[in-house]
Amino acid sequence: MSFFSSQFSLSLHLTLGEIMSEWVLILGGSTGHGAATAKKLAKDGYGIIAFHFDRGEAKKIAEQTINEITDLTSGRCHYFNTNAASEDAMKTYIPKIKEISSGSQLKLLLHSIAFGTTTNFFGDKPVTQRQMDMTVHVMGNSLLYWTQNLLNQELLGDGSRVIGLTSEGNYLAMEGYGPVSVAKVAMEAVIRQIGWELGQYGITANSVQAGVTPTRALTKINDRWEDWVENTKKRNPMRRTTTPEDVAGTISMLLRPEADFINCSIIYCDGGEHRSGTI
Repeated sequence: MSFFSSQFSLSLHLTLGEIMSEWVLILGGSTGHGAATAKKLAKDGYGIIAFHFDRGEAKKIAEQTINEITDLTSGRCHYFNTNAASEDAMKTYIPKIKEISSGSQLKLLLHSIAFGTTTNFFGDKPVTQRQMDMTVHVMGNSLLYWTQNLLNQELLGDGSRVIGLTSEGNYLAMEGYGPVSVAKVAMEAVIRQIGWELGQYGITANSVQAGVTPTRALTKINDRWEDWVENTKKRNPMRRTTTPEDVAGTISMLLRPEADFINCSIIYCDGGEHRSGTI
């Protein structure tokens, strides 16, 4: 082996070693984008800490995901089945997260919770104040409270990323999507402000906007979700829908040192869908 080859191998070994000592935290990591990201980052060498809130058939799917990630990480995987958006969950589990990571700073806090009310503002079943407050808290504001608590425990620091998932519904009106749309806009504002305030400490915050993705969450929004998928294939410049793996790859790239200066931004992972007219 030449000197340069040995130096490259040493550098690669050190890089992988550094990643193997790092952990990521995913809020909503059992299905869809969260699960795909957990699998991708597990393959990248990160330890996975994730929350999910699944019952019945969804719990069986979650268990399959957890088993796969446990194998990928050689056991460096911790999943908690509880409501991650609750204050009690933060108080209970952040000390456990600190213990799991041995007090080291997390590389990533990803908000991928897809739980909220999908209905219109008016009509037969208009959204109630309770439903709206719950949706905005779970899918938006809870990211702020997680960030505050993790920062107070010194679990976020130079090089840490805060990322949330958003959608085209942040600026377009859609059937049944009103409450979630409000939550997504709130989350984007939270992320923008987190990045603005914490950027001086090397902590960046960005939103990743995925295109229409055929996931379990999509089927809950509207009975016409299959039409959405087919129409998206026609208007997307790449003639297909977004996949959870597309999003996972984007998040993986954002964890690299080359992305250290990307902050307070919306990163589009949709094949150009958001730039394509509907005519």
